[in-house]
Amino acid sequence: MRKWLLLCLLCVVVFTAGAQPLTSSNLPIIVINTGGQTIPDDPKIMADMGIIYNGEGKRNAVTDLFNHYSGKVGIEIRGQSSQQFPMKSYSIELWDNSGKSVDKSLFGLPKESDWVLYAPYTDKTLMRNFLAYTISRELGQWATNCRYVELVIDGDYKGIYVFMERIKRGSGRVPITKMAKTDNTGLAVTGGYIFSIDKEADGWFSAYATPNSKKGQRIQYTYTYPKITDITTEQRNYLQSYVDSFEQKLYSKDFQHPLKGWRSHAEENSFIDYLLVNEVSRNVDGYRLSTYLYKERNQKIVAGPVWDYDLAFRNANYCNGSNTDGWSWQFNQTCPDDFWQVPFWWYQLSLDTAFQGKLRCRWKAVRQNSLSIGRLNTLIDSVVSLTAEARNRHFNRWPVLGKYVWPNPTPIPSDYVSEIDYLKDWLNRRLNWLDNNMPNAGACYDYPASAPEDIQLQASPNPFGNQLVLQIKSKQAFTMPVRIVNGQGQVIYEQQIPIKSGNNQIQLNAQRWPTGLLLFHATDNKHQPIHRVLLHQ
Repeated sequence: MRKWLLLCLLCVVVFTAGAQPLTSSNLPIIVINTGGQTIPDDPKIMADMGIIYNGEGKRNAVTDLFNHYSGKVGIEIRGQSSQQFPMKSYSIELWDNSGKSVDKSLFGLPKESDWVLYAPYTDKTLMRNFLAYTISRELGQWATNCRYVELVIDGDYKGIYVFMERIKRGSGRVPITKMAKTDNTGLAVTGGYIFSIDKEADGWFSAYATPNSKKGQRIQYTYTYPKITDITTEQRNYLQSYVDSFEQKLYSKDFQHPLKGWRSHAEENSFIDYLLVNEVSRNVDGYRLSTYLYKERNQKIVAGPVWDYDLAFRNANYCNGSNTDGWSWQFNQTCPDDFWQVPFWWYQLSLDTAFQGKLRCRWKAVRQNSLSIGRLNTLIDSVVSLTAEARNRHFNRWPVLGKYVWPNPTPIPSDYVSEIDYLKDWLNRRLNWLDNNMPNAGACYDYPASAPEDIQLQASPNPFGNQLVLQIKSKQAFTMPVRIVNGQGQVIYEQQIPIKSGNNQIQLNAQRWPTGLLLFHATDNKHQPIHRVLLHQ
């Protein structure tokens, strides 16, 4: 009987979905029946849900059986600013008849009970979250998987939705150990945890004011896992103490030290990848809202998973959100009056020479594959192709193309093709800006093509003690003859040193060299002499 009623409701949609009624789709079809209830913001209400999905590449007809899922769910409206839109996003939890959560694999994703139906209302490309999550996964970080579906609720066709994994601990989700209420001491209390920076704080405040803010704001932490209702006092104290220690080390004068500094408490590569996703997308909410972090047992803090990029990739008309130039992490300088500010972390990391050098290397590597314009255009085109049929129904239901929806920047593209053209053009210009402004430091330094000289050499420190460091930046690779003589003209060091194109750092052991004035002689790649006067103490 319930199946028949749901099919009857769906039949109404067939005739009311618009100029192209929903009879079948290349996308999975999700049908939810609330029995006439209003879906609230909180708490979840019980409803029936059926999914028609005949497999990859096969069509799904409204007359097909609910062959992928048929059962109870809890459903509620989700989001903050997005709740103002007529097209709502929803959190759903798979339930049994008694309202107990049930884990199930949907669309080939790992088993879980908690899922998200994201409404791409202000994002007329339908893909900004998909792009950010895919980029992060291809960088090697865990990120939410997405599937495109068409949604019907109580006979009302709701359009194209993005069915997504919710950020949660679990097999196939955030890779941390399950915490028990008894995990309060020793190794057990060290993880795993998920916490976030967002508007709704139920955790604690940072001890440090945000840079450039006018109101002395401090970022607010929220407990995600274990939830505030489940986390013990000992676990709360441990997590806060660990994060506080991370911030203290990052703020200290020894912040760059590999053992005394922030790296003792945070996984550096994850912070680099997190920065790249936020900067490529020019995420106006990046670093300051919907910012998740996690900590595995006996491990360091990991930045991520990335979340909530509907206002990224040129989709915000405030705080330079649509610009192709500028750094997202410098939001506090751009919008000092905004209450929700970026923590001091990213400002401090911009001063960390080792971090900047690794960032440079990572950028150069990923620009050849996952962040090449070719790869990103392929991702964009894949969504354009996948949603081609359903888009007509979607934009008939939600006629937003060519119209302003907060906070779309101007000019507003007139149609979907133009939306994609704008996105691709913006993304290409953004990547070019990052190419030209990514810190040029460390082992992956590129010698400026515009530099008048072919080589730059600095010997430091000077005066020096037991070790002399040659910092050499070269336009091309060559072998450099080096000779160091004392005041009597005696050669105390002589070597043919291979120099690579870019940045070179050569350490010379000076323990057996005589003290006093020494003369450094070398020859560049054009056989021009290089001379330096050194003082060995």
